[in-house]
Order: sequence, then structure tokens, then C-alpha cells
Amino acid sequence: MARWTPFPHTGDFQFTAATLPRHWVRLHAGDGEPLPSDRDVLQAWASFHNGAFQAATEAGLALGAAGFTVAHKATCIYANYLEKKERVRLDLFTEVAERAAAQALDDPTNPNAWYWQAYALGRYSQGISVAKALAQGLGTRVKHALEKTIALNPSHGDAHIALGSFHAEVIDKVGSLIGGMTYGAKKDVGLQLFQKALQLNPGSAIAMIEYANGMVMLEGEKRMEDATRLYEQAAATRPLDAMERLDVELARSELAD
Repeated sequence: MARWTPFPHTGDFQFTAATLPRHWVRLHAGDGEPLPSDRDVLQAWASFHNGAFQAATEAGLALGAAGFTVAHKATCIYANYLEKKERVRLDLFTEVAERAAAQALDDPTNPNAWYWQAYALGRYSQGISVAKALAQGLGTRVKHALEKTIALNPSHGDAHIALGSFHAEVIDKVGSLIGGMTYGAKKDVGLQLFQKALQLNPGSAIAMIEYANGMVMLEGEKRMEDATRLYEQAAATRPLDAMERLDVELARSELAD
């Protein structure tokens, strides 16, 4: 595996397998991942929360099925925020989508196997263009996997965010009529999903960011002030780990532009 771009704030977070359980519920309020009992899996997660995304991925993969979720998440967050080469980003998302799809076949009641398949496919779709992804049938796969995630875990806030984004992006690209008839995308459903995500995980910077983006896609410039307020709230959030730090920095950079 080629060397990944390092997290730019190495050392800011110092989780260990021993200390991580005390913070687990807060850190995993969005994805509902159960606290692992295996110390090696916990250490892989500590690496993730500290921003050592490549180490977390490699450790997770070496652990087999027990480590797949941390490997999925570490790869996706790295690819989304830190990988500079678009071709590499797309390849990483493809790897996760394929691995998570296989995991879902082996372990179909695991919500995060479905979620990471959807997340990776969704980010891949954004990379190649949503219109092209819809033409390839990827939108249907994303929607199905996210609906499956929520059916298995109705409190999965991150899946609500992602499904809200699906509705918003489809309508933004093809319009309400075609979006609704062909892909089942609906404005009201999208807005409700974003609102539910923030109810489930009210401190989530990424939920605020995605809700702001979706709000403008679904309702236009008239919601720009509301969207800006959400970005400001996200930018003021105190990050508890590396991923949240990247989310907060994204909000701050968007406000600065």
C-alpha cells in the first residue's frame, strides 16, 4: 500500500485501547458501531480517532471481519478529506464499496456493512458526477443500502444524513419530477431525513454541513441564510477526534471562501 497523506494535526488526539471506551458512545453517536471487546480492534479504532487512517485501515484489514468497519471508515474519511489524486480517491471508494458489499452478504444484519457500501458508492458517484452515476444504476444501490441500514438501526444518524443527501442531489441534478418518478427522490423526505439526523446526533458538524447543502439544493437561495447559520454552528463545534476536526475545518474553509 502506497504511503497516504498524513493527518495534518498528528498528535492532537491521543486515544488508546484503554481510554477509548470512555468516549465511545459520543464518538459513535452517528454510526452506532458497537463497542468492540477485542483489544486489537479497539487499538485500530484508536488509530482512526487519532487520525492515523492508514494504520487503522491496515490493522483493521489484518483483523479480518472484526476489523472491516474500522478499515471501511478510515479509508473513506482519508479518501474524502486528505487524498489529493482523484483517481486514487475513486479507487479507494471502489475498494470499500466492494469489500462492504461482500461483508453485507456474509453478515446481512450488520448495519454498517450496508452503510459503508452506500457511503463509498455515494462519494464515488460524486467523483464521476451524479448524473453519470445515476445512468450507471449506482443511485438505486446507494438508496437501497441506506434504507437497509436504517431498517436495521433506526437510530443511525449518519445513514439519515446520507439518505437525505441522496434525495437532495438527485433532485438537484434531474429535477423533482424525474427524480421522484425514476429514483424515488422527494424534497420533503430529504428535508425530514436531515432533521432527523440532527435529532439523533445534534452535535454533528457533518450533519449540519450536509443539511445546509441539501437545504439549498432542495429549496434554493431563499434558504441561504439558514444554511450559513448551520455552517457557522458546524465551524464552532469542538471536535473530539480527527474526523470531527476535518469536518469542522471543512465548515470553516467554506465560510472563508
